Amino acid sequence: MYGILDLTLAGYIIATLLLTHVTIAGVTIYLHRHQAHRALDLHPVVSHFFRFWLWLTTGMETKAWAAIHRKHHAKVETEEDPHSPQVKGIKKVLLEGAELYKAEAKNLETLDKYGHGTPDDWLERKIYTPHSAKGIMLMFVLDAVLFGIPGITIWAIQMMWIPLFAAGVINGIGHWWGYRNYESSDASTNIVPWGILIGGEELHNNHHTFASSAKLSSKWWEFDIGWMYIRILAFFGMARVKKVAPKPLVDPSKPHVDFDTVIAVVSNRFQVMAQYSKQVMARVHKDELRRADSWERTVLRRAKRLLSRDESLMDEDAKQNLASVLEQNQQLHTVYHFKQRLQSIWKRSTATQEHLLHALQEWCHQAEQTGIKSLQDFARSLRSYTMAPAAARA
Repeated sequence: MYGILDLTLAGYIIATLLLTHVTIAGVTIYLHRHQAHRALDLHPVVSHFFRFWLWLTTGMETKAWAAIHRKHHAKVETEEDPHSPQVKGIKKVLLEGAELYKAEAKNLETLDKYGHGTPDDWLERKIYTPHSAKGIMLMFVLDAVLFGIPGITIWAIQMMWIPLFAAGVINGIGHWWGYRNYESSDASTNIVPWGILIGGEELHNNHHTFASSAKLSSKWWEFDIGWMYIRILAFFGMARVKKVAPKPLVDPSKPHVDFDTVIAVVSNRFQVMAQYSKQVMARVHKDELRRADSWERTVLRRAKRLLSRDESLMDEDAKQNLASVLEQNQQLHTVYHFKQRLQSIWKRSTATQEHLLHALQEWCHQAEQTGIKSLQDFARSLRSYTMAPAAARA
């Protein structure tokens, strides 16, 4: 009945959590951040350990996983997205996420177009890809030998862990419910601020905003355990971080908007808009709420989230509700209009730097003339954005 390891019930539970956690670490560090997004380099020993472990516990092929995930980013929330709950429905993705993955993995066009740069060595060609099911069976034997009859339950939990949490929860709930730090053009959300259970993947809105960042946490109160592991590996020379999300630099002594300001604002546009929502939209909404009568307050409360929401994510009813509120409230209409104008600046893909500079200068000048204090303060703060600290620019 018992295997080599004769554990207590608590011991079996701990062993199960540790084994599944290694799998989660392999997915987020190796498959996601290293292979799909090239956000970090891994030492060959670490890279192959995760590849071998994922062969044992999931049977997933590196090329297929990376290709499907890259396609998800490229076609997010469209009919071509392999697993968008906005398109396919939350129930479909949450309960049948693994089936959606398997179906897309058979799409040779997806693998050829998005699977470049993934391992193509002898082990991948001769063992991991053609014999993916044998890894799973080997894991079954190992669990049975180590844990005996309880090992069958442990193995079953291992087999359902990724289909449930990665294919279901992250791909489903992570595009349906949660909080958003940034108004990216997709529906991604952060499920919880403590990325522990799923290795940091819970911070999905942060990831979609800065897809090539090796670090998924963004706010000081968010915790990405996958990033902690990466820092430990880096300390021992087993990993090298290539890119993290940019952090805005400010120089309060800057007297006016210049080319450096334009580059900094465009480079940090998601943070800029997050600050605009917090410092301008939210404050004006709060002021208008305080002045409104009971009926108006009900309408304003319903519109609060829409004021910061990307228009591409609104349905027709939401757009009409927002338009109705903006038509009735001049202050909100003004700050919302300036929000749209600010966003339009970095959407001018063919504009020269001179045109962008003029547009940002004009935006700041006109914002300061509105008489809306929070908007005036924000406009003045934009000129402090810079690409280099004051000492480096001196």
